[in-house]
Amino acid sequence: MDSNQLPVSEYAKFYAAYIQAVENMSLIEELEISLHDFIHFVRNIPLGKYDFKYAEGKWTIKDIIQHLIDSERIFSYRALRISRNDKTPLPSFDENSYVKNAEANFRSIQDLLTEFSSVRYATLYLFKSFSQEQLKLNGVASENLISVRALGFIIIGHQKHHQKVFIERYLSL
Repeated sequence: MDSNQLPVSEYAKFYAAYIQAVENMSLIEELEISLHDFIHFVRNIPLGKYDFKYAEGKWTIKDIIQHLIDSERIFSYRALRISRNDKTPLPSFDENSYVKNAEANFRSIQDLLTEFSSVRYATLYLFKSFSQEQLKLNGVASENLISVRALGFIIIGHQKHHQKVFIERYLSL
């Protein structure tokens, strides 16, 4: 299934921009392609930018990479639970608290990219394991209806969103 075939009823409005960022892409192919694109993209960022904040109170590039890792784990966990027909509503999470407590700026960029890659491969294998019926299953997360396949596209779109932020707010200065 391509992202442009995903009904808007399968995700909250908040995620629409993430879904639209993955236009006309197959979920499994784009999970893999976007991993390699991201690693290549981050490795080409000048070393002095990894710990840079473009404004007071904003995150560093390392913080954002850790945020992507944490978010992908949470979205994948939600997909797993929903795919197994678990009807328990899943809570939201406070991304600012996660970033604050992750202490990504004490880690090397290579360590963050290795973890990102490991998490993405786990996500890729998880989504490859889902049947077409499981991908269509819906559950509740953050008080909104969401499908398993929407969560996969959100993972990709979320990454693409932050890559765009890197370009616009971190690398253009």
